[in-house]
Amino acid sequence: MIRLFKVYYPLRALVLVAGEALIVWVSFVLGTMLRTQDSWLVLNVEGGYLKILAVTGVVLLLSHWFDLYDSSSLSKRWEQSLRILLVLGFVALALSAIGFLFPEFLPGNGSALVGLVILTCTLFCWRGAYGWLVKQRFLRERVYVLGTGERAERLVNGLRQRSAMGIEVVGWTGDVEGELTRESAASHLLAMTCGEGVHRVIVAMPDRRGTLPVEELLDLRLGGLKVEEATSWLERISGRIEVEQLYPSWLIFAEGFRFSRFFRLVRRLLNFSVALIALVVSLPLIPLIWLAVKLDSPGPVFYRQRRVGRRGKGFYCYKFRTMRQDAEADTGATWASDDDPRITRVGKFFRDSRLDEIPQLWCVLKGDMHFVGPRPERPEFVEWLSKEIPYYGVRHVVRPGITGWAQVQYKYGNTLEDAREKLQYDLFYIKNASIGLDMLIMFQTIKIVLLGRGAQ
Repeated sequence: MIRLFKVYYPLRALVLVAGEALIVWVSFVLGTMLRTQDSWLVLNVEGGYLKILAVTGVVLLLSHWFDLYDSSSLSKRWEQSLRILLVLGFVALALSAIGFLFPEFLPGNGSALVGLVILTCTLFCWRGAYGWLVKQRFLRERVYVLGTGERAERLVNGLRQRSAMGIEVVGWTGDVEGELTRESAASHLLAMTCGEGVHRVIVAMPDRRGTLPVEELLDLRLGGLKVEEATSWLERISGRIEVEQLYPSWLIFAEGFRFSRFFRLVRRLLNFSVALIALVVSLPLIPLIWLAVKLDSPGPVFYRQRRVGRRGKGFYCYKFRTMRQDAEADTGATWASDDDPRITRVGKFFRDSRLDEIPQLWCVLKGDMHFVGPRPERPEFVEWLSKEIPYYGVRHVVRPGITGWAQVQYKYGNTLEDAREKLQYDLFYIKNASIGLDMLIMFQTIKIVLLGRGAQ
């Protein structure tokens, strides 16, 4: 796996994207060469290469939006073919519109159409070849999981379900028959590593005293075999840090969880600048939203609510009101639920489109929030969740965000278990926080909003 923006990606997934980018770019270059007599002039002098590069970016963006790079959909051949045709159809419509409105932006003489035809053929051939190639055993890394219990089983299932990672679990200690001892674990480990050509051993022992074959592991390690701990692998495959097996010592010594003054300053300047621009751009929408809220239900347009921010400091979070004015008159502080009757008709649309969160840009300008960070919770919930969930207070070492890693990776939560799951994603974000990861989360958020996913 390769780490980009402090997030791990399977190498073969990056190969798929890079190969597809090259195919798209070459297809439109060939289309220009075949349809244009002065192709050298068009490509080099008139900016043809840059125009084709922009088209390549659009194709990759549409492919991402249609989940063509999602590892779970790579094995669904017919569904994948339909998604590819949808992407090509949207590209054809976009090129037709640009060619009609701004013909100077594309190489002429119908080269875009020829490039699209070439792309259609090569793209299906590439996907077929890639699907065959990744199934070959010589391109898969063979792994043995040393451990038993729920944690080891969760790791084994996670690795087996994510075939796009290119990892084959050839065995694990849970296959050992009878009572597990240090000798039986060592015997099974050596038999599998020698007989199956194992490349890596991942240790996931729940209780290592008396059962961990230390000497055998050391011999394998010195012999060139990779030996790693399960915690980092569970973090890689899930994008979260499990709180059940978390100890204070791990938080102290683990890589990450560090924020320099320079990093905080750069983040603050970027958030302030982008929030100011976004607020100016959204100004024309505010009167329309104000009118819609007023006409839909009685009560104030803006909704102010106390939230907990960085270092546990309270602040007021502002939104456009999406619920009835007396939404919590009888129940007190409660999370919104699916099909919540308190949500107004206009409010549901604003929540789905995220228009209700425009006033939070003011919170970003003031410095109470950032664009990316853990979801700011109400003091009543924080007090309760801190007692029920270990390490819940760690999420307050950074400013809360309008969006975040937990929001793009997990559904909207309205239960204690949901809060526990989202905390694990928040811990992953805090550990790996970076400008690049913030940009990735913003990119994912735009996709979710445009496709109407995960709204609540």
